[in-house]
Amino acid sequence: MDPVTVAAVGTGAVVAVVGAPLVLGAAGFTSAGIAAGSLAAKAMSYAAVANGGGVAAGSVVAVCQSIGAAGLSGASAAVAGAGAVGGWAASLFF
Repeated sequence: MDPVTVAAVGTGAVVAVVGAPLVLGAAGFTSAGIAAGSLAAKAMSYAAVANGGGVAAGSVVAVCQSIGAAGLSGASAAVAGAGAVGGWAASLFF
């Protein structure tokens, strides 16, 4: 893989880790909870109706709210970076 592709993959991983909390915040997943009238509120409503009245732990809505409330941890960023490096390394052999 050429150096430009490696740089692009690394940059994309950093942007995804940094940008995810920003995008989720804009959608309504905030540190104070889900914002009324937002896309997040609609998603929560749909998830609750589909699950019989509550949002299931570990569901997409629950995970997005967790990231919106606390951000991504350093461990999450490290895992994302390791995944990017692992994918690049695997591409050298397969």
